[in-house]
Amino acid sequence: MTAELVIFVGLQASGKTTFFEQRFRQTHVLVSKDLLRNNSRPGRRQRELVTTALAEGKSIVVDNTNATPEDRRELVGIGRAAGARVVAYVFTAALEGCLRRNAAREGRSRVPDRALYVTRSRLVWPTADEGHDAMYRVELVPGAGFVVRPFAQEQEPGGAL
Repeated sequence: MTAELVIFVGLQASGKTTFFEQRFRQTHVLVSKDLLRNNSRPGRRQRELVTTALAEGKSIVVDNTNATPEDRRELVGIGRAAGARVVAYVFTAALEGCLRRNAAREGRSRVPDRALYVTRSRLVWPTADEGHDAMYRVELVPGAGFVVRPFAQEQEPGGAL
């Protein structure tokens, strides 16, 4: 079975980690810069973890904002070099909902509101030419939970932008 590299894209508090817990916890290794806060070079350490896991044939989820094509480019390259299937999950939650969920967080999981505004200003949806094998849109729908649909750049996603 081919290893899979899943790249999450979206604002903080958009549901990425909860989605990982519900959908991927049993089958994929989690890599998140949030878990590398005490590391002096989290970007380098993330690359090492992703590269090693894929070399061992493990599927992996990179749970960061991955807001720009530049943020995603290196990950896609690592996945391609390892022969992995590279998939983007785009979390389209509206800024207001993310701010509300963030305010309900406690401890280190809560980030300054400013961080969400900065991420939103940098956020660029992925496009087909980035090299993903598949792209999915993830919406958090009240009463229904997470709804996953194919993501097409031509459709303007509601929410974050």
